Amino acid sequence: MKDVLKKYSRWILLSVLSGTLSGIAAAVFLISLDWATKTRDLNPVIIWLLPLAGFCIGWVYHRFGKDIAGGNNLILDEIHDPKKTIPFHMAPFILAGTLITHLFGGSAGREGTAVQMGASLSDQLYRFFKIEAEERKILLASGAGAGFGAAIGAPWAGVIFGMEVINIGHLRLFALFQCLIASFVGYAVATLLGSPHSQYPMPVIPEMSIQILLWIALAGSIFGLTAKAFSMMTHAVERFTGHFIKYPPLKPFLGGLLLVVLFYWEGSYRYVGLGIPFIQSALEQVSSFNDPVLKSFFTSLTVGTGFKGGEFIPLVFIGTTLGSALSVIIPVSFSLLAALGFAAVFGGAANTPLACTIMAMEIFGYRIGPFALVACFMSYYFSGHRGIYKSQRIYMKKHKKLLWWISWLGELPKRFLS
Repeated sequence: MKDVLKKYSRWILLSVLSGTLSGIAAAVFLISLDWATKTRDLNPVIIWLLPLAGFCIGWVYHRFGKDIAGGNNLILDEIHDPKKTIPFHMAPFILAGTLITHLFGGSAGREGTAVQMGASLSDQLYRFFKIEAEERKILLASGAGAGFGAAIGAPWAGVIFGMEVINIGHLRLFALFQCLIASFVGYAVATLLGSPHSQYPMPVIPEMSIQILLWIALAGSIFGLTAKAFSMMTHAVERFTGHFIKYPPLKPFLGGLLLVVLFYWEGSYRYVGLGIPFIQSALEQVSSFNDPVLKSFFTSLTVGTGFKGGEFIPLVFIGTTLGSALSVIIPVSFSLLAALGFAAVFGGAANTPLACTIMAMEIFGYRIGPFALVACFMSYYFSGHRGIYKSQRIYMKKHKKLLWWISWLGELPKRFLS
């Protein structure tokens, strides 16, 4: 009994520390990012400096950050096979790189940065405690989940995300206790420090019916194919630039040069930065199909050439505007389809359908739960096995897992009757 109490006391302490570090990092990041976004909006001419900003990011990472260039994939690799502690400088490097990307107009996200900061800072606890390899896996998962939940203001989603993102076809609940504490502590700390979490209009939630669920399943399959197309496009840009450009700092420089020309050609500058106002607008009025197509292209070019920031908010932008636009051909309210796309496209691209279902409920209310579950899992099954995180491991092929679930559900009546 004494050993059990000692073990849980240790993990409560470590989880609280992990959540606190993740919450502080998320708050500093979100407040700084809000400043960067407002500064760019007030001085749009600085977008023309995006190529130089890209070169600076590329040079710093090439010169001093080769060991952390893997980003989220490095974290996943360490969870799978712990070898060495993630360097402390991952946190300040990704923070600075993301702020520079957004200040000068790169079309990137923010939650990927919070995940890297949360996990890398949690990993530094080894300096004060004797941490074994298996314990590092738990700390990395809880730190990543806490960073995710604190950044989007959805702690329950953060609890699941840190564990679900590791494998495809298998949710490992090995760190549930620690993720639960870390995620809620991280969210509380970030909120207390004044993190500016985005607010979104609430969708109209209809009464449930088989017909609506079938239409939502169709929408979910489209969300999944969109997620797959985005992942393929981003990886293709990475491969292309890696093959033809041998000096790494030139990749974001040339990518930034192409981006500013395309931004000028497009004319509206609605695809620079996060695009939160346009996500909010898509929940209030029907969007154009141009929005998800162009945002996908601009974000793939931004992230694929080496700018920092991640893909979450761009995928939310893509999903929300796509869902809103789909209402012209799918007889479901645009606001509901937009809210479902908000969660489902990222759920498919990141292979985290359960975390994204919970996220949708936290942001849009519990009544969206059944609809989000259908949309997110349909997106997951149609998005393929190659998502935005290359280091995810396939525990079981998606179709085999689905057949396993169908078989298991089919055996339930026999089990109850026997």
